[in-house]
Amino acid sequence: MKKIKLIWDFRGADALKIAEHHVIHLKEYITIKKTNINITGFTALTDHHAIAYMVVTELEMKLIRDTLKPHRGQIYKD
Repeated sequence: MKKIKLIWDFRGADALKIAEHHVIHLKEYITIKKTNINITGFTALTDHHAIAYMVVTELEMKLIRDTLKPHRGQIYKD
């Protein structure tokens, strides 16, 4: 089954701190909804652009996408 990486972009001087905090909420969602995959994280792309992400199964993607409204997504490769 395909895995999808849902991505939230944050920009500005505090982008990394915001992305790191956003992951806390993603983990809370995973715990409450008991999703099939428990992969989250955050990454600084530049000094003023960071992302938070959550990996979901293809079957879960639409519901989670519509609920959490990520900015974009891509196929996740282990």
